[in-house]
Amino acid sequence: MKRLLLLAFLTSLALSTAQAQTAAPVAAPDASKPAQLVEASCGQCKFGLPGKGCDLAVRVNGQAYFVDGTGIDSHGDAHAQDGFCNAVRQARVQGDVVDNRFRATYFQLVPEPGKAK
Repeated sequence: MKRLLLLAFLTSLALSTAQAQTAAPVAAPDASKPAQLVEASCGQCKFGLPGKGCDLAVRVNGQAYFVDGTGIDSHGDAHAQDGFCNAVRQARVQGDVVDNRFRATYFQLVPEPGKAK
């Protein structure tokens, strides 16, 4: 029984790790499509979306959506002072809302005023 529980735990851990690793979107925007300026942050910590853990979300026209195509830790430490779990940042994005999720094809954080990159 202990082995079965251990196996179930390890399988769950492996699946959650694989799911958390998302491919980064393309480095350059598609010139044929408009980019939009959105708010980006942790969906659970800052936008009040349901879920366990911390996941990247954007707010488009007042509506928050979880993001596919890039992850919360792909843009720095989410739990840093200026990280997504502690701050709402601006991002320039391209993508579409599909099945109530934002599928990003381009995602670039806007530098904060007064901060060198």
